Amino acid sequence: MSNAYAVILAGGSGERFWPLSTKARPKQFISLFGGRPLLSLAVERLEGLVPPERVFIITAEHLLHDTAEAAWNIPRANIIGEPCKRDTAPAIAVACGLVHGRDPEGVVCILTADQLMSDVETFRLTLADAVTVAHHEKAIVTIGIPPTCPATGFGYIEAGAALNTTRTVTPFNRAERFVEKPDAYTAARYVESGRYFWNAGMFIWRTDTMLDTLRAHAPDLAALSESVAEAAHDPEALDAVLRGTYPTLRAISIDYAVMEHAQNIIMAHGAFGWDDVGSWPALHGHFTADAEGNVIVGACETREAQNNIVVSEDRLTALIGVRGLVVVHSENATLICPLDRAEEVKKLIRRIAARPDGEKYV
Repeated sequence: MSNAYAVILAGGSGERFWPLSTKARPKQFISLFGGRPLLSLAVERLEGLVPPERVFIITAEHLLHDTAEAAWNIPRANIIGEPCKRDTAPAIAVACGLVHGRDPEGVVCILTADQLMSDVETFRLTLADAVTVAHHEKAIVTIGIPPTCPATGFGYIEAGAALNTTRTVTPFNRAERFVEKPDAYTAARYVESGRYFWNAGMFIWRTDTMLDTLRAHAPDLAALSESVAEAAHDPEALDAVLRGTYPTLRAISIDYAVMEHAQNIIMAHGAFGWDDVGSWPALHGHFTADAEGNVIVGACETREAQNNIVVSEDRLTALIGVRGLVVVHSENATLICPLDRAEEVKKLIRRIAARPDGEKYV
């Protein structure tokens, strides 16, 4: 693992966890799970694999202070602030350039700050095996999660032929294609076929492999990556590159920019209990419900209330005769909605932000 580097993407807004997650303090800083921020857990999972000096974090410029606090053992120079939001592809191009500038033979693991793994040891083994394959194969390695249900909130990867390797314990397949979030019928067909895996948004590659791929499919991002590599050892030069280039870039995900076009993709089987904890209903998988099926975080009293999720900060919440609700109190706002409509929070935030006083709530 001497050439392994990790880059944690931590610039997301976590809108579906509003009102606990806000623009000023998004989901990666929430301490609901494990008593520590999700970003802190993401860094801890790398212990024994990648030393702190080879871990980078890319976040939003206004989150630099909070990021440094949550990732206290990562060198401050390794925490990079994006001057504006441009989705995952530009952030990953920056990541590739940072590593390539330090180590042209480096293998970079692109990870995210807002996921959970219940089996951390298997995650570490899978990531180590993925680094091994990425080092020996001129390929992009991604991690696919065996689906446990026909979820419509995830993208999918169609697995092709098995990859024969004697160097790893983890099974690998050639990746046939990436597909966007399906409808319920299509998702059920995917799961039934046994050939589709959830796309966990984690990628591992040699930096030269990724640069070649960017040159082929996203030349503007390849140019960004090369400029970052040249400035990797000079913080002022790096800041100038980001400020000069970022505003001119299109906002595009890595899936659209690269993964849907590249032919050299290998998928590792990620059997380590993955969850992207994308919205409030995900709490059911991480907290023990009471006898009536209510998941309660904080202070709450119930009477004839069933199957609710309650998060109540610094106050008592009381429920009588209701079922299937999400009830979340934060310092500035309260959310109440049916469980099956929790995904609509993102739409509601747009309306709140448009209010004259909206910025203080979102």
